[in-house]
Amino acid sequence: MATTSSRALTLLSLLSTGRAWSGRELAGRLAVSSRTLRRDVDALRELGFPVTTSSGPTGGYRLAAGGTLPPLLFDDEQAVAVALALQTAPVTVAGVGDGAARALTTLRQVLPVHLRPQVDALRVTAIPNVWEFAAPPIERATLAAVGDAVRRGHVLRFDLLGPDGHRPEPGSTDFSPPLRVEPHHLAVWAGRWYLVSYDLAAAGWVVHRVDRVHPLAPTGTSFQRRPLPAVDVAEYVVNRHDRGDTVARWRCTGSVLMELPADLAARWAPAGAVVERVSARQCRFTVGAWSWAGVVGILATFGADVSEVEPDELRAEMAVVSARLVGHG
Repeated sequence: MATTSSRALTLLSLLSTGRAWSGRELAGRLAVSSRTLRRDVDALRELGFPVTTSSGPTGGYRLAAGGTLPPLLFDDEQAVAVALALQTAPVTVAGVGDGAARALTTLRQVLPVHLRPQVDALRVTAIPNVWEFAAPPIERATLAAVGDAVRRGHVLRFDLLGPDGHRPEPGSTDFSPPLRVEPHHLAVWAGRWYLVSYDLAAAGWVVHRVDRVHPLAPTGTSFQRRPLPAVDVAEYVVNRHDRGDTVARWRCTGSVLMELPADLAARWAPAGAVVERVSARQCRFTVGAWSWAGVVGILATFGADVSEVEPDELRAEMAVVSARLVGHG
């Protein structure tokens, strides 16, 4: 029985690669006769795995979509990576916390004994936006709708939400008609999800924050995929100044050239701040607060040199704060 069970798992792992296998190939891999192979295939079908058979030069055995989720076979590095991903996913996607926790428990129960201490040592607590760094977690339904449109190559129609997450009403000053885009790619940077798409009305490439997207009913309209605007999509998103990172409405808003890489500054920027890449070591940092002293305080937390300070009020407040601190030194 042990030999049969082990052989069944091996057969399932081969079929899970997605390719079609000839009977001769599978029988050779399993070191069994064709008759035994057919019995093993029938046993998998009885367990709910949809193993299909086709004839012809490209035919053979294949595991179709649907049915029972097959056992997942991970090596050591994959198992640890999945455990970490399950713990950190709820930070950027809302509504997956319970499922991720149950999946992590299931994974740990079947881990080899030598791996459990390593995974347990990497147990982390995902803190969703406690200090309002980065962006709020994406709603699972929103991410699913956008991701499905990307996968299917269907035109996406959506309302663009305001910086505070509200949906502008018709007739309001910030209302705009629904957008229609060809969604091409999803990217994650500094805890924020971005959609790279082609705007049909503007006839150009745009980048939108997914947490500002409110998907409308699926259009079902297919489009022909265009070449992406850059070879490196991540670099393209980072370098876009109009990717939807709108500065929150504050009484005082200032901007500086900061001597920090953009990805590092963006990781710790408050919600509503805008970080634009200038070079590998510099970024343009724009942030607001209830007072100019508050803006100075936020900038000071980064411990980085700044220049090209705007506006004059922020530059003057920096001098005041500096003199005050020196006077109490």
